[in-house]
Amino acid sequence: MELKGAVAVVTGANRGLGRHLADQLVQRGAKVYAAARRPETVDLAGVTPLRLDVTDEESVRAAARVASDATLLVNNAGISTGTTLITGELDAVRRELETNFFGPLALTRAFAPVIEGNGGGAVLHVLSALSWLHPAGLGSYAATKAATWAQTNAVREELAPRGITVTALHVAYMDTDMATLVPADQKVDPADVAAQALNAVADGLPEILADDVTRQVKRGLATA
Repeated sequence: MELKGAVAVVTGANRGLGRHLADQLVQRGAKVYAAARRPETVDLAGVTPLRLDVTDEESVRAAARVASDATLLVNNAGISTGTTLITGELDAVRRELETNFFGPLALTRAFAPVIEGNGGGAVLHVLSALSWLHPAGLGSYAATKAATWAQTNAVREELAPRGITVTALHVAYMDTDMATLVPADQKVDPADVAAQALNAVADGLPEILADDVTRQVKRGLATA
C-alpha cells in the first residue's frame, strides 16, 4: 500500500518500536494516531495521541470510532513478564495473553470494517523470533507470540477478500525497554526494524524477518 497519505493507528506508540514506527510513518507522509494507555506520554511531533487500552474492549471500540479514517493498523503493543508456564503465576500468563493475543485480535476485529470502508489497507502484527522458539524461561511470552503468529496467518486469509493485507514482523532483541537486561551486542536498532517493517507493508509482503537471529530460528524449523 502507499504509505504517503495513509492513516495509521499505532498501538504502544509512546515508546520503543512503536514510537519509531509512528515517527517514521509521519516522515513518510502518513497521518498517525499514536495510541497509548496514557496518551499524555506520547511526545512525538505530528501525531494525534489516542487513548487506548488494548485489553479493554470498550476502549478498543472507542478508538475505532475516533480513528474512523484509518487505513493501516499497527498492532505493536505488548508486554513480557518473564513468566514460566508451570511455576509462574497464572494471572501473569492471562495478562500476557490478554495483551499480546486478545489485544491484537480485538483491534483487528474493530478496525477491519473501518479499513475496508475506507477502500482497503493493511494490518501489521509485531511478533517475535519466539513465535517459533519456545524457551521455558519465557514460556508465557513465547506461547502468546506463537498463538498470535497463528492468528496473523488466519486473519490474513480472512481479510484478503476485503482488500486488507496482513504483515507479520518477527524480530529477536531490540534496544528497547523490554530488553534492558540483554547485552548491547545482542540487540538491533529499533529504528532499522521499523524501516524494514514499513517497507514490507508498503510492498504487501506477508512476513519480514528483521535480524540474523530470527532468520536463523526460522531456517531451523525446516530441520527441527
